[in-house]
Amino acid sequence: MQRDAAFLQAWAPAAADLPGDDAPREHKRHYRSVWISDLHLGTPGCQAMALLDFLKHVECETLFLVGDIVDGWQLRRSWYWPQAHNDVVQKLLRKARKGTRVIFIPGNHDEFARKYVGHNFGGIDVAEEWVHETADGRKLWVMHGDYFDGVIQCAKWLAHVGDSLYEFTLKLNRHLNSLRARMGLPYWSLSKYLKLKVKRAVSFIGDFENAVAREARRRGVQGVVCGHIHHAELREIDGITYANDGDWVESLTALAEQADGRLEIVDWAEQMRSRHLAPVVVAEVAA
Repeated sequence: MQRDAAFLQAWAPAAADLPGDDAPREHKRHYRSVWISDLHLGTPGCQAMALLDFLKHVECETLFLVGDIVDGWQLRRSWYWPQAHNDVVQKLLRKARKGTRVIFIPGNHDEFARKYVGHNFGGIDVAEEWVHETADGRKLWVMHGDYFDGVIQCAKWLAHVGDSLYEFTLKLNRHLNSLRARMGLPYWSLSKYLKLKVKRAVSFIGDFENAVAREARRRGVQGVVCGHIHHAELREIDGITYANDGDWVESLTALAEQADGRLEIVDWAEQMRSRHLAPVVVAEVAA
């Protein structure tokens, strides 16, 4: 199939470094581990330029790609693969080549990659799930999270309808933010606003988080890291550390582990604003 061939081609060995491919060492952030998910490469909504900025400025020993890295659902409907998306993949491969351990855990949008579990592509290991031990000795169960989404498991057709509606909202959001940019206003996520205002969506997020935490407790670990719902969060649920790294469509967030094992949510959109950059809006207008 075309998407399988594209997946294999995109994850071919990385090319040589290009000028400007990395940030100066003094501007880099160093972490023990970093988790990112829901990049949705292959869709106009992917904030590839902001993601490249993040990858250039962040170094870590282990980088987890926690699912929905490539959006196979969207690519099957309509092929979309600009150079910036290929640059993201190549940057990930260069990190692996330079010594970062990169672990890819497929999600529902790139479920086609689950057939490659146990394989290695250009130094990137593909795994179904992972148990990560933090520097302070806690065990964290790492998985995408779609197995805890009843719509994905029981009514996949409905999930595809919802995905199409979500893409429509993002398209509307791009036009809205193009107008806001011309007015000198900062980026604002319509889809994120709607999710947090609709009572049923808020209830779903809470149910999802509690279900994931219960399963982590059953497995005997101290915490869980996931993605899937595009809602960055770091909190304790009945003694279990629940961490969701967010996404690179709306929130532009990652989860990071400091050298001493402390976890934090990294808000890259805020970091970019502090440097007076606005590639989020630029990327959306270009799409």
